[in-house]
Order: sequence, then structure tokens, then C-alpha cells
Amino acid sequence: MQNPFDNPGFSMASLTAAINLIPNRYGRLEQLALFPPKPVRTRPIIVEEYAGRLNLLPTKPPGTPGTVGERGKRTLRSFVIPHIPHDDVVLPEEVQGIRAFGSETEMEAVAGVMARHLETMRNKHAITLEHLRMGALKGQILDADGSVIYDLVAEFGLTPQSIAFDLGTATTNVKAKCYELSRRIEDGLKGEFMTAIHVLCSPEWFTAFTTHSKVEKAYENWQQGAILINDVRAGFSFAGITFEEYRGQATDPDGNTRRFIAAGEAHAFPVGTLDTFATYFAPADFNETVNTLGQPLYAKQEPRKFDRGTDLHTQSNPLPMCHRPGVLVKLTA
Repeated sequence: MQNPFDNPGFSMASLTAAINLIPNRYGRLEQLALFPPKPVRTRPIIVEEYAGRLNLLPTKPPGTPGTVGERGKRTLRSFVIPHIPHDDVVLPEEVQGIRAFGSETEMEAVAGVMARHLETMRNKHAITLEHLRMGALKGQILDADGSVIYDLVAEFGLTPQSIAFDLGTATTNVKAKCYELSRRIEDGLKGEFMTAIHVLCSPEWFTAFTTHSKVEKAYENWQQGAILINDVRAGFSFAGITFEEYRGQATDPDGNTRRFIAAGEAHAFPVGTLDTFATYFAPADFNETVNTLGQPLYAKQEPRKFDRGTDLHTQSNPLPMCHRPGVLVKLTA
């Protein structure tokens, strides 16, 4: 009897293509298209910073030498892309009863079992990537156990940006706080441009912000009071900034639930930039993927010892990166 797992449809290339086509059910940051993928051929990457500057040119008498242009300083920073493997197994019990001599449907049945496993594994990689990207937006890329993989703010020699909105005080000028936030992000762009500012908020911060007297007063006549009866947690604009409630969370290896944004905090960042954010994908550690451009996910299968099932292996090698951590601002209530 032919082993269906020997079919080319279950090869590394086919499984990798299949798992990358499965829809991503997680990822608000994926929907925002904030971290465009950048495939690379090696796990170590170099981020080059060119600190150019613009100077005012003084006037000089005709015939005198002009001022000499200065070259900006170049700074190189090296990062190693994390390796995230995940394994599963297709047991004989899952395909029990579908093997019939001369049947042409067993391939379809086995493919369905394989697809269910790949979908589950895909979702785990997706929420892991969301966690890494949220860490890059906060300036600290964290591992599943909460340990720091990269402190981007420290790597670039910067000071963490933070603004206390004092939302517990009724007299706080919230609009002035928003203007301060806009100015800080504009200063941190360093020659980059943006189209807007977006803030992802914890539920506690969002509630304190939307119920503040200055915010409610500004919106009490908006669309004839629609702000009072509609759910605006999906995002609304105030002082030119879009605020959105974000409830991303996942379970760590110890079974603890980790929130991606701590209670009472919010994180602001620019959108519509040219190259401030990116996600680097390195190739898998397979013989056939050496020196190839990395893909978001890889999948491979092989028979277990004594043919007691089929092992599934998936892996991802992502590194979300913020090239200008000076634009990241934490907001506290």
C-alpha cells in the first residue's frame, strides 16, 4: 500500500506554501501593516544608522570660499534573528479507517488532517509574532517567558520616552498632553515622515481617557451624541491622534496569561512611515534553505520510528525592528 505521506504534496516546499497561505486570525499590528516583511539570507543582520544633519548656511562676501559640507556619522548595530521552532505529530489514530485498497480519497483525508494541524501551529506562530511586534513598539522585544531579547532603546543609546496624562485629575489639559505627544514623536522621526499618530491603549487607560471630563466635553455634540451610545474602542481621533483599545494577550509556557500592554498604560507610534518599522525573516535551518531568502513560516514532516505516526515541524525566524526607537512613547494614566 502506498504511503500517502511520501506524496510530493507533503514535501517541505508544499507544506511551507500551505502554512503561509493559512489566514492569520491574530494580529492587529498585521492589519495596520506597520511591520512590512523584509526577507534576508542570514540570521545576523546589520542595521546602519546614518546620522546626517542639516545646518544653516551663513552669508559670505562674494569671492570668498564657501562652507564645506560635513559627512554624517555612520553607526552599525548587529542583531541576531530569533529562532522559533514548534513541533507536532499526526498519529495513526487520526487517519484510522480511511485507508482502503484502491481508494483515491485517502490523500484528501490525510491532507485534511494535516491542514488542521498546520492551522493550529500557524495560529501559535501568529500570536507569537504579534507579541514580538508589540514588544518592538514598546522598545523592548520580549521572549515568551518575559525575558528581554533586545532592548531597542538601549541598543540605540536613547532614553525611554514617557508622558503621564494625569487622567485621574479632572483639571488636566488633555489636549495639551496630546500636543506634547505629537511634538515628541515628530522630534524622534529624525528626517523620516509620517501620515498620522496611533495609540494602542490598555482597557484601563482607554476607559480613563474616554471618561475624562475634557474628552467627554469635546465629544458631547459629536454626531448628536453618538459617542455616548456607540462603541468607539475600535479607534477615534482626538487632537489629531487616533486612540484604540488593545486587548492582546496570550499564555506563556508556564500557563500564565501575559497581557501585551500593561494595565494603565498606552503606547504611541507613527504610522505611514517609510522605513521606521520592518520585520526581518531569516531562512530555516534546513539543507534546502541555505542562502535562500527567508519566509514567514516553514513546515516539514517525516515518519516517526517504526512508522508510528508522522512528525510535523514548523519554524519561524522573525525579528520585528523599529529603526527609530525615539518615536516610541509610553503613556501612563
